[in-house]
Amino acid sequence: MVFHSSAMRLNFKEGVGYLTFPALESYPFVRHAFSTRLGGVSKDEFFSMNLSFHRGDPDENVLENYRRICGAAGFPYEGLTASAQDHHTFIRRVGRQDRGVGIFRPRDLESVDGLITDEPDVVLVTYYADCVPLYFLDPEKRVIGLAHGGWRGTAGRIGRKMVEKMKAEYGCRPERIIGAIGPSIGACCYEVDEPVAREFLALSDLETERFVMDKKNGKYNLDLWEANRQIMVRAGMRPENITVTDLCTRCNHDWLISHRATGGKRGGMAAMMCLVEQCSQAEEKA
Repeated sequence: MVFHSSAMRLNFKEGVGYLTFPALESYPFVRHAFSTRLGGVSKDEFFSMNLSFHRGDPDENVLENYRRICGAAGFPYEGLTASAQDHHTFIRRVGRQDRGVGIFRPRDLESVDGLITDEPDVVLVTYYADCVPLYFLDPEKRVIGLAHGGWRGTAGRIGRKMVEKMKAEYGCRPERIIGAIGPSIGACCYEVDEPVAREFLALSDLETERFVMDKKNGKYNLDLWEANRQIMVRAGMRPENITVTDLCTRCNHDWLISHRATGGKRGGMAAMMCLVEQCSQAEEKA
């Protein structure tokens, strides 16, 4: 594998590879990660760190993979709390009473593409294989959020809805929210047809020419990173508070999972984020 990024860091611990954003690592009361294919026990098309259930990989493999990435990245395994994604824009507030949902406990709600919490040791988990992970942190209120932005969710402005939900539930101020846009299929590889392009060209308050590129053959290249960034800025977030990845999942499918690169024969990666129960006085000052 070849790793090169100016926006993210590749970490290895106990054989497990995972990605982090330096901009979020600077807050000691938050842990976050984006998984890779590296360091798990899954075989064949699921190789190796598959974190998605219901794709044919035995549950015991998926749970072991979660144990491994939790141990490597410092998440409490018992705190895992998963989304129930179907490319919509509903965002759910979760707390300690929801820990285990979608992992050790059955899903109790469908159509959840975003999660928020202000409670420590609740590990937010959302799933990816080309779609865009969106990370949110209000360091003042100590609120975190994760959102799944496929093309439908992005066109539905899930980034704006996350900001609005954080404001409504916790009184967060948009200009204080720190954001990060994680690995997904990049504009270099994401070709769409005209109906999808029209959905994005209809976002008339945005600079659509910066994320919809006409190839003049009935096809378009779509930059979901830039679309989500503009949506987050329009929601009141400061541009300087948003980190944008430079890692395309399809270009790097040897160590990241890409639905398009594999023709759908694949496992899934996860974005993970939690607040830490306690950190030392030295960490707080760091």
